[in-house]
Amino acid sequence: MNKPATASGALPRPTLTLAESLAMVVGHVVGIGIFKAPAIVAGNAGSEPAFFALWIAGGLVSLIGALCYAELGSAYPNAGGEYFFLRCAYGDSLAFLFAWARMTMIQTGVIAAIAYVFADYASHLFPMGSQGSAIYAAFAVIGVTALNAAGSYQGKRAQFFLTFALALAIAAVAVAGLAHGGAPHAAVAGNQGATSAGLAMIFVLLTYGGWNEVAYLTAEMHDLRRNIVRSLVLGILVVTALYLLLNLAYLNTLGLEGMRASKAVAADLMRATLGEYGATALSLVVMLSALSALNASVFTGARTNYALGRDFRLFGFMGKWNERGGTPVNALALQGGVSLLLVLLASSTPDGFQTLIAYTAPAFWLFFLLTAMSLVVLRRRQPVEPARFRVPLYPVTPLAFGAACAYMLYSSVDYAMSLDPASIGAAVGIAVLCAGIPVMFLARRTARP
Repeated sequence: MNKPATASGALPRPTLTLAESLAMVVGHVVGIGIFKAPAIVAGNAGSEPAFFALWIAGGLVSLIGALCYAELGSAYPNAGGEYFFLRCAYGDSLAFLFAWARMTMIQTGVIAAIAYVFADYASHLFPMGSQGSAIYAAFAVIGVTALNAAGSYQGKRAQFFLTFALALAIAAVAVAGLAHGGAPHAAVAGNQGATSAGLAMIFVLLTYGGWNEVAYLTAEMHDLRRNIVRSLVLGILVVTALYLLLNLAYLNTLGLEGMRASKAVAADLMRATLGEYGATALSLVVMLSALSALNASVFTGARTNYALGRDFRLFGFMGKWNERGGTPVNALALQGGVSLLLVLLASSTPDGFQTLIAYTAPAFWLFFLLTAMSLVVLRRRQPVEPARFRVPLYPVTPLAFGAACAYMLYSSVDYAMSLDPASIGAAVGIAVLCAGIPVMFLARRTARP
């Protein structure tokens, strides 16, 4: 198999430690979802044990997927991450479409969505008029992009600090809820049915999403074989523990019925335990969470653009690695520009965050499914070297993860198309993905050998 050529002499170097890689995993996963999704999950769970079972199932699905990614990342370390896996398994065309989708939809859409949540909370605390959210979101994207463009050391240090502070903040919120006297646990209606459970899993796995971003750090990870497994497994275990602890606090303070009736469970928890000052503190926690996820997304997101420019001369300007700062500066700049455009588009819709999630979700789960199956394709084509990590219980593990991805692809499309604002985002997303097809044919003529 030919290795992609490099557009410039500088290459990523293995400098990420286990602690830094673990911070990236936790920082990517623990985002704004845990402050929004539990109320929706509670509304589709028939009982408190069923509610917890959904969150445990989300952790298990994530863990199975992480083991698959650990083998792919260990056997095929590359700054392109999933893009490189897909290229090795399926060839240039599908890999290009993934990189196009990630550049225009998946990663940039996630960055814009996170920035939008940060902006909403910032506008609540420090109002700036009717366009305050768009202004705050734009400044968040520009600031975090500039931080990462200044050098990978700055981005890694910022991520380590933000993740550590975020974990402490979530633990503090959980302790406040658990120390509360408790809410009356009223009788709960019977099971909501399979359709409701499927809807709940969309939001559970959305909240667990982001651990796959470690694939883009494999070219920069020290002691890859050990650290990729450790960072993924430990990261998901830490996240699962934080989520279960915080959901237990929600239930203790609000009860399942109180969660169902809540529009912002975390704010209601803090208001019930510490009053309005607590709700203000919670807003700061959400802003911190959003910045942590935003920094991690910006850090890894530009790596795909770098790989695309490295492999296709049409986008060669992105394939330049700044050796002094240890970053793909041009790729970061393009990613920031597209994210700003999506922030602007989202600001013109009734629910910008929901529209952006619908815009990204179908493409995300489609390529997640294809990446899961790439492990099977690559195993059949080229056995894994003994020195690399091998996923346990093969082929059951990748097939189980692929089945979960297929179900989520169906559920995300069905959910997105059922909502008017979100259906607009989904339609635009499909159009953008299709627009990548003619660009793909043009770019293939400039593919590097």
